[in-house]
Amino acid sequence: MARSFLQPDDVRDLVAEQFGTGRRLTALDRLTGGTKKGVYRLRLDDGTTVILYVWASGENYWPPSPAVPDDPFTDASGAELYAVSQSVLAAAGVRTPRLLALDRGGRHLDADVALVEDVGAVTLEALMEHDPAAAAEPLSMLGDALRRMHTTLGPEYGKLVAVTRGEASRTRRAEDVVVDRALGHLDAVATRDARLGAAYDRIAGHVHRLRGAVTARERYALVHGELGPDHVLVTPAGEPVVIDVEGLTYFDVEWEHAWLQMRFGAAYPALRPVDLDPHRLELYRYAQVLSLIEGPLRIADTDFPDRQWMLDLAEWNITKVLAVA
Repeated sequence: MARSFLQPDDVRDLVAEQFGTGRRLTALDRLTGGTKKGVYRLRLDDGTTVILYVWASGENYWPPSPAVPDDPFTDASGAELYAVSQSVLAAAGVRTPRLLALDRGGRHLDADVALVEDVGAVTLEALMEHDPAAAAEPLSMLGDALRRMHTTLGPEYGKLVAVTRGEASRTRRAEDVVVDRALGHLDAVATRDARLGAAYDRIAGHVHRLRGAVTARERYALVHGELGPDHVLVTPAGEPVVIDVEGLTYFDVEWEHAWLQMRFGAAYPALRPVDLDPHRLELYRYAQVLSLIEGPLRIADTDFPDRQWMLDLAEWNITKVLAVA
C-alpha cells in the first residue's frame, strides 16, 4: 500500500484558523521515527514553528494483533488519550509540549489532530551520546519528574481515560496481565523463529518461575509505558520535555523502571528511582524483552521504512531471552 502524507495545502486552513490570516505557512516537514501517528513541523513566515500530531490510519504502521483483554498497554494511541495524558501530567508537574489546539471533529483533516508547542529537536538520547556533561542536569530534572509521576497514585490499573471515567474493570492482579501478555508474545514468535520454538517450554517456564516469586500488591502510579531518552526532548534552556504520552497508564512502577533500566543503561542511576520490588522488576523486564521480539517482527512485515532496524532489534532481544531460559 502506497502511503500519502500531508502536503502544505492540506493544513493551510488549520493554520489560518489557529494563527490568523496574518501568518502564513512556509514549510511542512514530516518528522521521522513515529510508528503510530504522523508528526509534522509547521514553519510560519514570522520564523516561528509548531508541531502537528496526526492520528490517521495512513500514519500508523502497526498491523493488528491478538491482545490480552485487560492489557492497559494495547492501542495506546489517539487524540483523546493524548489530551487526557497531557492534562494529568501537567497536574503532576511533568513538562510536556504545551497543547495549542485539538481537533477531533475532522474540521480540517480526515483525522484527529493536535497542534502543540515546538520545544526543539534535541533529544536527551543525543545529549547522552554526544555531550554527557550537558545531559547531566536534564537527567536529574527528569528523575525529579519521574518521582512525581511514580508517587501520583490511582485507584486501579488501566488507561487514564478508563480510570478517570470509573470504567477500569480490574478482575485480577497486574502481574498476571503481564504474564499473559508475555506468553501471548511468545506464542506469536515461536512459530517464526526456530530457536524460540525449540526453547518454548524453557522460556514459558522461566516466565512462570519469575511470576511465582512476585508477592501480592495493589499500588498503581502513573507510568509512561515506553519512556526512553528518545522520548525526552531538551529545550535550549536545558529543560527535559516528555513526549509520546498517549500510553500513560496507572500501573506498577516496576514496569516503567524495567524499561528505563534498559533504555538509559549506565545513566539510569542518575534518575534516582523510587524503591522497587526486585522480583516484580525482573518479571516485567523479561516480559518486555519478549515484547521487543514480537513487536519488531510484526512491524517488519509491513512497509515500515526501516525494516532492518526492527529485525536487528528483534535479534538482539532473541539473544537476551535465550540467555536466561
